Amino acid sequence: MTGYLKQSSPSLQFMAFIGIFIGFMLLYGTFLYTGFPALSGYTVDQLQGGNATGPKVVAYLKLIQFLYTLVVYLVPGLLFAYLSDPQPAAWLGLHKKPKALPIVLALLIMYCSLWAVDLTANWNQHWPVPDSIRQMEEQADALIERMLQMPTVADLVINMLMIAVLPAIAEEVFFRGVMQRLIIQLVKLPWLGVLITAILFSAVHMQLLGFVPRVLLGILLGAIYLLSGNLWLSMLGHFLVNGIQVLAIYLYQVKLIDEDPSKSGTTSWYVALISALVTIALLWVFYKRTKLPQQPENLDNGKRLD
Repeated sequence: MTGYLKQSSPSLQFMAFIGIFIGFMLLYGTFLYTGFPALSGYTVDQLQGGNATGPKVVAYLKLIQFLYTLVVYLVPGLLFAYLSDPQPAAWLGLHKKPKALPIVLALLIMYCSLWAVDLTANWNQHWPVPDSIRQMEEQADALIERMLQMPTVADLVINMLMIAVLPAIAEEVFFRGVMQRLIIQLVKLPWLGVLITAILFSAVHMQLLGFVPRVLLGILLGAIYLLSGNLWLSMLGHFLVNGIQVLAIYLYQVKLIDEDPSKSGTTSWYVALISALVTIALLWVFYKRTKLPQQPENLDNGKRLD
């Protein structure tokens, strides 16, 4: 079965990928609404609505999040890579360790963009949306805040693994490693494929008031993968963004910093402008230092990765 889809057309491959994704979504949903209540004694609506109490509630919330990331994103992405090429790791861009300079540049790109992204987040949060949508997102934020209570270092480590490490791996495999490359093959325009993938990446998170900053981060992660062909770099960049958020929340909770990191809107426009210009400059340096002989169709041969 390895490489079964290799000779299929891009449109057929994309349809197969969406079919695999839907299949695993249904599998996850079936477990969530049938098996999980029997396992935990709580329904999903009770947990997500904040109506459940007990010492294990937060652990169950984290279990739901873990299974979602694993079953909905990581497994479908890896399975599709297995079906698409006899060397799935090379097909995804995971078979070579990145060099030190591309790692540093990728991390700097994501880090230096955070001030510009924060300004767009503040603007996005003031969109005129219906009260029902705002209430839903506030409920989701309260749920995340509950999961991110970290009274001990052990809680910090667990949340770092669950919110920074696993999503960085799973979502980059799914969105950049598979979806972006398939969309680029369909539209024949690499940067349009990066943009479309970033929009879809943001849309599936179903947070309208956080849509724009997530699109921007998706574009940067997609650019890193497009320019380097190495998925490890996108994973590291994704981990950095999520990891900084988790660590900052922990430091705020233990009163080592005074500013609440969950609140956006503290960035001035000129700081955001500097952030954007520096990020663009770093992307240019990254392009020059990791420039590939050909783009991006030849990513499939797995021989150009830094």
